[in-house]
Amino acid sequence: MPFIEESDLLELHKDVDKAQIINERLLDQIKIKNKELRKSKIQRNVLAGVTGLFLIGTLAIFSFSAGVSQSGSLESQNTNNLLVSIDSLDAIKARIDNLKEQNDELSLVKEFYLAKKFLEKEKIYSVQVKSFVDNNVTLASDALTNTLFVKTNPFYSYSLGNFETLDEARSFRFQLVKMGFKDAFVASYQDGKRLAIEDPY
Repeated sequence: MPFIEESDLLELHKDVDKAQIINERLLDQIKIKNKELRKSKIQRNVLAGVTGLFLIGTLAIFSFSAGVSQSGSLESQNTNNLLVSIDSLDAIKARIDNLKEQNDELSLVKEFYLAKKFLEKEKIYSVQVKSFVDNNVTLASDALTNTLFVKTNPFYSYSLGNFETLDEARSFRFQLVKMGFKDAFVASYQDGKRLAIEDPY
């Protein structure tokens, strides 16, 4: 096993901590968006229910008042009904506009989640530092979100870092080699499976 200088180990821990902080922030943003999405859906459903009840109530009042009211002239009844109808239409139009705005906001949140799912399907690069016969490894902590512990028949591989580009992974591999991990190499992964071992240069 190669020897690691304490300063190099501290730098490596700092890089891991930075990546963890970024991942935690992204998870917090996702949780906030989920809450907003749920709240908007509930508000939209409640508003739709209230609007439906309002329309049913308005129709019931109109039909009731038309059947019961026998006093007064036909003209005054039509004028009163017309005034109530205009007020009701304005309220319904305002609610429809509000629902359209909420629908636009929900579309933006939906696009965010679709982009996130797309990124999860993308190819990433990581630097493999060790292979093990079994998966009983204390290094594979759930707290380290930028590590990969993948079954690559017949072994389990332990990789550090999650990089979008091959150049970033190669740079990280170079730092690990300088620290003593002479056998470290870059591999590409997708959906939690290793695709290929990449050229180190």
